[in-house]
Amino acid sequence: MNRIVVCCVAAALAVAAVACSNPQATENRDTAAATTTGSPVPPPAPGTPVITISGMGYSAPITVAPGTQITIVNDDEVAHTVTSRTKGLFDVHVGGKQRAVLTAPSEPGEYGFDCTYHPAMVSNLTVK
Repeated sequence: MNRIVVCCVAAALAVAAVACSNPQATENRDTAAATTTGSPVPPPAPGTPVITISGMGYSAPITVAPGTQITIVNDDEVAHTVTSRTKGLFDVHVGGKQRAVLTAPSEPGEYGFDCTYHPAMVSNLTVK
């Protein structure tokens, strides 16, 4: 009986490890050209717009000109996204402790975004 319990616990842990290992591996979304993954991106130059992810939240909303390159800095240990609530507009994936670049939309407006992995993470980008 003890052996069966140990095997069941081991199997449950293995399933949990696989399920939590890489949420991007199984993601199948329609995305636009703004889709990127976290990679070595140099630190942003002074004055460059930055969206910082820290403590499971985004920094204050920012305002940028159309087409501006925005550096996304993920200070958290876990992966996050900056995903437009307008499907297909932008979807930037950034791994834990990594950076990525987002190109702002070309049309002025208010663009809400969230994290695909953590839906409570929400913010806005203003383009004008």
